[in-house]
Amino acid sequence: MAQPIRIYFLGGLGEIGRNCMVIEQQDKLLLIDCGLMFPSADMHGIDLVLADFTFLRENADRIVGCVATHGHEDHVGGLQFLLRELSFPLFGSALTLGLARNRIEEAGLSRQTEFVAVTDGERRKIGPFDVEFLPVTHSVPHAHAIVLHTPQGVIIHSGDFKLDLTPVDNRRTNLSRLGELAMSDGVRLLMCDSTNAEEAGHAPSEKNVGKVLKQLFIEHADRRIITASFASHIHRIQQIIEAAVGQGRVVATLGRSMQKNVRLAIDLKLLNVKASSIIDIDDARDLAPEKVCIISTGSQGEPMSALSLLSRGENKFVKVGQDDTVILSSHAIPGNEYNVNRVIDGLLRAGAKVVHSGIADVHATGHAQADEIKTYVSIIKPEWFVPIHGEYRHMLANAALAETMGVAKDNITLVSNGDVLELTDKGLSFHSRVPAQNLYVDGIVGDVGQGVLRDRRVLAEEGVVVVVVTVDSETNRVLTGPEIITRGWVYAPEAEDLLDEACDTVSRAVERALAEGVHDIDGLEKEVRRAAGKFVNERTKRRPMIVPVVMTT
Repeated sequence: MAQPIRIYFLGGLGEIGRNCMVIEQQDKLLLIDCGLMFPSADMHGIDLVLADFTFLRENADRIVGCVATHGHEDHVGGLQFLLRELSFPLFGSALTLGLARNRIEEAGLSRQTEFVAVTDGERRKIGPFDVEFLPVTHSVPHAHAIVLHTPQGVIIHSGDFKLDLTPVDNRRTNLSRLGELAMSDGVRLLMCDSTNAEEAGHAPSEKNVGKVLKQLFIEHADRRIITASFASHIHRIQQIIEAAVGQGRVVATLGRSMQKNVRLAIDLKLLNVKASSIIDIDDARDLAPEKVCIISTGSQGEPMSALSLLSRGENKFVKVGQDDTVILSSHAIPGNEYNVNRVIDGLLRAGAKVVHSGIADVHATGHAQADEIKTYVSIIKPEWFVPIHGEYRHMLANAALAETMGVAKDNITLVSNGDVLELTDKGLSFHSRVPAQNLYVDGIVGDVGQGVLRDRRVLAEEGVVVVVVTVDSETNRVLTGPEIITRGWVYAPEAEDLLDEACDTVSRAVERALAEGVHDIDGLEKEVRRAAGKFVNERTKRRPMIVPVVMTT
């Protein structure tokens, strides 16, 4: 009887982002990715959302390493936080490690890990794990699927992938190796990216975007062109540079991550550009508009990004005006639509022309759509199938695709964050659960819990009412007050009668409580909260946060 394999899902299921899972073999643990997620609109004041690290902290001595499928923040962005508490080596392509290293070094944590570069097709032992790095095409170069050769057979983690037959670098998803695995050893389990499972057909090739960009540069030949894309999308940056240089322009980068990633890609020879075609952003202002292309960060409308600052007229390097065309070469990540729309409005108000994916095909997804997933599953022929990476509807659609391609319905398992699956000789089954709550980042890690977030929602939606009462401890009578201070409930100068009535109600409640023998501060504050809350709700049908303050003399 072969030793069982356990899989712990810590993030990335039922959501877009914070992808993180753990494989257990021979009592050792191997992480696959450790990403972050951007906050939704109701997460007031939150900067980032991470996976729950509780299980990892409790089992730190068993972790032998982390394999990174690719360099996007939703797959490696959490490492800069996890490495504050743990130490383990990181494995991935040179570019993946370079992108992760930028954030890890900024956090001063490079001593907490060893960066181990792997090549396409490499098979490496990491502790007891036999790991193969299989090349796949994605929107960041040198992404990998992870093939685990285990006592329970071959397990494949697809990573993020698409079946682009004409990628910019001609590095395609290695379908022949997948077919070889299926025909020789067979594949016990496939865990497959679900992000675009609802989208019919095939994802367009990245090269199609290049053709559109070249045409846009021709149409706007007499204007300065500012493009925005993910700083990690090296293929998109390559095509922007080719379109710009083809029109006799020089290129400047705007935003620290864009500058760093372009330099990294040039050093790794993943970006083909002459040194004379790249200029410093400070020098761009001295050139005629039609001679310049600026490649900027901020395609997701992040408030402090270079593009957002441009849209508000606050960027110290560039001012947008009538001579500018801005091309947003991306789609908004779910939850970022408001921020992106706000940036577009700001750019238009400044006089610029704006081109985005709703107007022209200036973006191509990096995730496989339905027909690509069906092709992928038909080649691999897995015995068991688990949809990963996506909201629940995406995972459900992915499960349906697997069933269509011949995977037995009983062998398709939908899981949630925190679930632990076990693969044995008998098959794949639910084993247990581990903690998998959101870990919120607000400046530093761990300072924002569910209770704090709940309070912020109440404050944002209903406001706060502070009631101050001073009680004479000798006579047990109200000495001064109540005084009501409110923010976000009613505007005090316009609601004096309502506030006076609220004060009278609270005063009567306090005097009644004192008469009944309630003299301790906690008991009196409870009565103030009850009386004020009831009054506010009855009179305004609102439920602001009530903060009672009882003082004694």
